Amino acid sequence: MQLEIITPDQNIFSGEVKAVQLPGMDGSFGILDHHAPLISALKKGAVKVTGTDNKTTHFDINGGVIEVLKNKVIVLAE
Repeated sequence: MQLEIITPDQNIFSGEVKAVQLPGMDGSFGILDHHAPLISALKKGAVKVTGTDNKTTHFDINGGVIEVLKNKVIVLAE
């Protein structure tokens, strides 16, 4: 699936990934390939990204919003 992590200042990440784990308002949740459409608020925490090569990367955010639609994940982060 395609992932974009965007802040008001810059595009932090853009690429194909296997999985994304995010800090939701009610707890951590994950997104896998072909996930159902979703919009959710995010709280301060780490976004864990697992690439297609199984390499894991972490990005710290101060909150934001996620949208999942048609196998594309967009994280609008603070």
